[in-house]
Amino acid sequence: MATKVYIVYYSMYGHVKKLAEEIKKGAASVEGVEAKLWQVPETLPEEVLGKLRAPPRSDVPIIKPKELVEADGFVFGFPTKFGMMTAQFKAFLDATGGLWRTQQLAGKPAGIFSSTGSQGGGQETTALTAITQLVHHGMIFVPIGYTFGAGMYEMEKVKGGSPYGAGTITGDDSRQPSELELELAFHQGKYIATITKKLKGAA
Repeated sequence: MATKVYIVYYSMYGHVKKLAEEIKKGAASVEGVEAKLWQVPETLPEEVLGKLRAPPRSDVPIIKPKELVEADGFVFGFPTKFGMMTAQFKAFLDATGGLWRTQQLAGKPAGIFSSTGSQGGGQETTALTAITQLVHHGMIFVPIGYTFGAGMYEMEKVKGGSPYGAGTITGDDSRQPSELELELAFHQGKYIATITKKLKGAA
């Protein structure tokens, strides 16, 4: 039976979605792993989204909390708002109370990736504060550390991401993920999929 890795994200302007797509490719590159993209529900009304000039949402399926149980591992992604996960993703996690009560996600590995507007806008604090969500579910946080190698030490170009997980810097939302940021996302997907497969096999 294939090891299932779900990449669950929220993306308003498409930056996190691009990272999610690369993470999916990385996870799917591991033999025996089935990777699937999901997005969480939007909480803002269309009128507000229009004022924010948000593009139409993609056709990636919307996940329901109960569907998380079907996965063996996860990579959760979201934009940063004031140094922590955006409200849309927090609202989705708030709806997982039933799973928390029965600890149905306990023992499952999960990674985190995000986007920020600037280099000091929460590349690390967003992951740090998001870990509390995993802890209460009994999940296993899987950071990438410095397994990406030399790419972690790039100093000449603007680069998102940290030992906590992949990331991108959006500026005024016009900057798109760089090739290096996308490579880091691919690496994260492959890395977490490999660990998820090992854990499932050991169980």
